[in-house]
Amino acid sequence: MKPTVFIHTNHKQMLGALVSRYSLQKNSADADAFDVRFIEVKDFPVMAEHEGRRYLRDGEMRPWLNDDLQSFTPLRFAPPQLMNYEGRAIVMDPDIFAVGDILELLQRDMQGAAILCRPKSGNKGRKGAYASSVMLLDCAKLTHWDFERDFTAMFEPAQRDYMDWISLKLEDPATIGLFESHWNDFDHLDGNTKLLHNTKRKTQPWKTGLPIDYRPADTFQLFPPRHWLRRARRALFGDYKFAGTYAAHPDPAQEAFFFGLVRECIEKGVISEGQLRDEIRQGHVRGDALELVGA
Repeated sequence: MKPTVFIHTNHKQMLGALVSRYSLQKNSADADAFDVRFIEVKDFPVMAEHEGRRYLRDGEMRPWLNDDLQSFTPLRFAPPQLMNYEGRAIVMDPDIFAVGDILELLQRDMQGAAILCRPKSGNKGRKGAYASSVMLLDCAKLTHWDFERDFTAMFEPAQRDYMDWISLKLEDPATIGLFESHWNDFDHLDGNTKLLHNTKRKTQPWKTGLPIDYRPADTFQLFPPRHWLRRARRALFGDYKFAGTYAAHPDPAQEAFFFGLVRECIEKGVISEGQLRDEIRQGHVRGDALELVGA
């Protein structure tokens, strides 16, 4: 099979996925050498079947919500099956945009590894967690990945913790290799960046000013007090009410980069002005997006 880049997404992040696909094709010297496919939550019935059921995350049980901003994350583990366990694939989040040529990564010597990725940042990375938000996969070496089985195993009676799964802690470390951080550059854009990842959900440039529609990941901690406040707010009002609004990205260059790509997408007919207006109407994209692209 032709090497394939899979962008996993849901209805809330579809604009990002469309812009991501455009950026991958635009910045490659040979865009015909690989395919780009979307993996969407709506196409996996097992996810809808588990709506509202309790799953294990960070040692606690919480309800699975398909309407959450990042409900697509388990789909990171679907590509090997979709490739019939053959060939190479890259899987990536819909909030990642190419600055360099993705073909360089697809053709990387994996030196026998099944997975290439980067460590997570901060304390999670120091504790051995990997960032599965961009992975280069040798699909033939991942025949033990079965999406429906592994997704279901998170639910009562839980056999796996979401965070262990998503952080690749359930994989044999000997099968994981590392690539440079610029292939998954966390909210950092400079001359070395290959893939820009707007990973901090609260400051994603296309969301500024909108009500927060994701549940912050927090574990049980006595300090800082915000963990207690979050739990109290959720218990009283639900997951999203009074959660605040998305903030502006601290780097104006990253906002300009994203909306420059959106402008090109409209000019080239990749997305229409009507689609952008509909995304704004649904609350998936900030209200001034048309002004920012000059439409």
